[in-house]
Amino acid sequence: MPPKNQTHRIDDLLGSVTEELLLGNPQQFEDNSIRVERLLLEMVRPDPVQPRRVLPEQLHFAFHSNRLTPTQALKELVQLVQVAARQRGRPFNNVLELLPNPDDEGDEDQSVHLSPEEQLLHDLVNLAITIRDDGQVNPLSVVDVSQGVTQQFRIETGERRYWATWLLRDFIAGYNSDGMIPCIIIPTERSSVFRQAKENTARSGLSAIAMARQAALLLLTVHGYEIPSHAVSNDFYRQALELDLRGKREYTDAVLSAMGGVNKSQFSRYKSLLQLADEALELADRHNIEEYRLRYVATVPADYHTEIVRQIIDFNLTTKQVKELCESDGREADNADELEKLPIQAVKMAKVTKSISTTKPQDLARALIQQEGDATVARARLQALRKLIAEAEQYLEVE
Repeated sequence: MPPKNQTHRIDDLLGSVTEELLLGNPQQFEDNSIRVERLLLEMVRPDPVQPRRVLPEQLHFAFHSNRLTPTQALKELVQLVQVAARQRGRPFNNVLELLPNPDDEGDEDQSVHLSPEEQLLHDLVNLAITIRDDGQVNPLSVVDVSQGVTQQFRIETGERRYWATWLLRDFIAGYNSDGMIPCIIIPTERSSVFRQAKENTARSGLSAIAMARQAALLLLTVHGYEIPSHAVSNDFYRQALELDLRGKREYTDAVLSAMGGVNKSQFSRYKSLLQLADEALELADRHNIEEYRLRYVATVPADYHTEIVRQIIDFNLTTKQVKELCESDGREADNADELEKLPIQAVKMAKVTKSISTTKPQDLARALIQQEGDATVARARLQALRKLIAEAEQYLEVE
């Protein structure tokens, strides 16, 4: 339950979203409560509740639970990308090999489809080289969360620059780092989830799932919920499914503006994505699937979410195709006459495909053995089925 008497705290949060801070007015630095300093990288930590996930899900939680240092987290990421790249026939040993070769004129003509992890590391390396060549032009904004003599700063905006700086320091040879990073330091009482949201939505690459988390974080804030300082599961954000802006009309304009100027309907559609199952959320976030393709997935039972999202990724389904896939059950009655004209065995097998996402392979294997009484015969049945499916795919291509 949200704590009571949060009016003053929320007013302070909204009040901190000033034009000077949002638009980068140089006069903001005249405020004695806000200062720019070069901080030790070790004193700066990303915000664990930040809606934009930079690291893959598994590394995100391992890092924020202190099981991995920043260097170890990046090492894990590099190894993850090396495996993916090797499987696609483009192995590398040094992260700089991810950058285009300026001496190779054919490099620019090659259209390479990168996995989400490859694209992430590629972008971080690019950013690291930009920082190396041009310096850190845009400081991070951090909140002073120091306790006693222990100095600690939480990133409000600029996490990608943080990781790029670590990458530059520990993984790119020839760079002499002083271990410092320029930061705009904001007092704890002036930290703002609204300012963070403005920064997120103003920059490219924010996925629909990240927008859903952002909407949840804003709703939870204006309703007075305590925002934790540790990594949270999707259930934390899902609390916002029970909340809306009707009872907080005085904050509606600020929330919608922080979300990039969306209207109320679009805000609600983003929020509804939090209904997706955890694995579906992770896949959709990694592959940056748009909201207009995901909105229909959220309307079907959770057991089907992950399988449908996988099909969106594997077959690049259009919005129309996703809608038809999610609404197919409702059309069964309309198609009954047409189905009656087909062989009953074909109709039964077509219906079986709808339960693939909820069928475990070991259960199918046991069922086949029980049916046939012999593992060799069961294997032969699967081979025959595989041949039938391959030939059916050829007919679909013709269609």
